[in-house]
Amino acid sequence: MIDETHDGTARSWVASANGHCDFPIQNLPFGIVSSKGSKPWAGTAIGDYVLDLHAAAAAGLLSGAAGRAVAAMAGGTLNGFFALGPAPRRDLRRQLFALLLVGSKHRAATEQLLKPLSECVACLPAQIGDYTDFFVGIHHAMNVGRVFRPDQPLLPNYKYVPIGYHGRASSVVVSGTTIKRPRGQVRPSPDAPPRYEPSRRLDYELELGLWLGEGNELGATLSVAQAHERIVGLSLLNDWSARDVQAWENQPLGPFLSKSFATTVSPWVVTAEALAPFRIPQPSRPPGDPQPLSYLLDAADQAGGALDIELEVTLASPAMERMGLGPATLCRSNASHMYWTAAQIVTHHASNGCNLRPGDLIGTGTISGPDVLSCGALIERTRGGVEPVMLPGGESRLFIEDGDRIFLSGRCSRAGFATIGFGPCEGRIVPSPLAS
Repeated sequence: MIDETHDGTARSWVASANGHCDFPIQNLPFGIVSSKGSKPWAGTAIGDYVLDLHAAAAAGLLSGAAGRAVAAMAGGTLNGFFALGPAPRRDLRRQLFALLLVGSKHRAATEQLLKPLSECVACLPAQIGDYTDFFVGIHHAMNVGRVFRPDQPLLPNYKYVPIGYHGRASSVVVSGTTIKRPRGQVRPSPDAPPRYEPSRRLDYELELGLWLGEGNELGATLSVAQAHERIVGLSLLNDWSARDVQAWENQPLGPFLSKSFATTVSPWVVTAEALAPFRIPQPSRPPGDPQPLSYLLDAADQAGGALDIELEVTLASPAMERMGLGPATLCRSNASHMYWTAAQIVTHHASNGCNLRPGDLIGTGTISGPDVLSCGALIERTRGGVEPVMLPGGESRLFIEDGDRIFLSGRCSRAGFATIGFGPCEGRIVPSPLAS
């Protein structure tokens, strides 16, 4: 639904929200932060600032359904807010837009409730009960399949079933958290027994994270249309992966310790409402591909269930930072390369009666494009660790080394609308604490 909050000409009295930034007045993402030793509190990002939503409600600046929505954000988590469904969220968005718009009669009162983003510490936006990671990037599936299964890179079920696995919610961390290099069983060659050691083939995965709102009862299913309403919003997501551990443990039950050591998400939930102008038709399937089964097929979802989100991965090594060099771009891709829509994967998740709950997190899987510069993981970009990527300053990489910082970014652009972004999603790799 496009309304006044998407007006591309609208400007905020917060000056930093009107330039080249991730958080113009047309975005208004929600998150949890802390500041100056305070307990975590709910806010919305605007330009270079965060508006304290609890303080705004207490000052009488947010009323009705919007005030109740903020009340549901108590306790340093957005779970209660997510559970309310889309109507209160939309009302809160519209009232925030009016407060922050140029000419607002409440500017003076609202301005007192802004805190600089630079002085706030980002927290996870919700208490994550469950985390599931999917595999909807068909180019990634083909590329990784060629590494692990050269004779059959894409298994026959891929074009019928949105493939996923249950991840580890306890190891999901917010952007900026350092990541310790994991240890695991690694088989150095087909003729040698495995060894327990630090992973030498550490990788990133460029993904989006879907935050769920209203759930479904155990035993109940969701239509695609219902699933669409359950998606509160999106964040960036980096599913760190130990490829050498993965290669040894993957059969027969799939990823386990190669993935569960850490997953990084960006702290701001860019709402479904903010993303409305950037919805596009789901790309047509290639000739010969099967149509989705009936429970996964919805005409409205096919007409506007995909998203046009520009995605990028960059890397900064310690040597590059010492030389004053900026991060090197490793990947540029787009969310439109997803083989299944966000609503389809939520529908499939609940199709056996699995009960989804507010605050559940779903990863899309790596979103790669059709060429080498759009590969969303190093295992693809380096052809399985064979062809190194050259970095500024003369370094090269097959996989991530200690001290490297990985940055994910995402932006949405469309003529006539304001460009919006997702904020930071980054992590630095530090050595394994048990390394000899």
